[in-house]
Amino acid sequence: MIKRLIPILVLLGMFSMMACEPNNPFNTGPAYDVEANLKIDNAKIAGYLDTARIDSLYRIHDPSGVVIIVQKEGVGTRPTTNTVIYTDYTGYLFDKKIFDTSIENVAREADIFNDKVTYTPFQFVFNTGSVIQGWDIAFRRLRPGSKAVFIIPSPWGYRDREQNRIPANSVLVFKIDFLGID
Repeated sequence: MIKRLIPILVLLGMFSMMACEPNNPFNTGPAYDVEANLKIDNAKIAGYLDTARIDSLYRIHDPSGVVIIVQKEGVGTRPTTNTVIYTDYTGYLFDKKIFDTSIENVAREADIFNDKVTYTPFQFVFNTGSVIQGWDIAFRRLRPGSKAVFIIPSPWGYRDREQNRIPANSVLVFKIDFLGID
């Protein structure tokens, strides 16, 4: 009798294991849809540009969707991979809410001042993944000494991840002063 029950118990065990939901630790949900988010963000950016009053010499609409509004033309060579870039910046959302800056008085006025932060020009190594991709896209179009506004679609910013004071899927705006390169 027991010998007859063993195959049945084995089959029941196999069926119960197949009925269980898989426990995949790498199942992170659907993949981020760059194209769909670019389409949404491009419509937001077009609306913003229709109403925003931003002085400019000219505007560059990069094929990536990043918009570079040049306010002052720089001189010299554009950065190449591994060039160190020095810049002051203020980052804000379409509603003008500042989320980050390298300038102390701007941080104080925006009520985001942090006494643990040293407010000095920001430096980063160009085209190495050390900053959001939108910065690498935008800075490659500028020369040192330029002043510009970058409008960066969410796929080239923080995508669907929330950051300090930045909601998920946000289009980012940066006012930058490209101080120089090494």
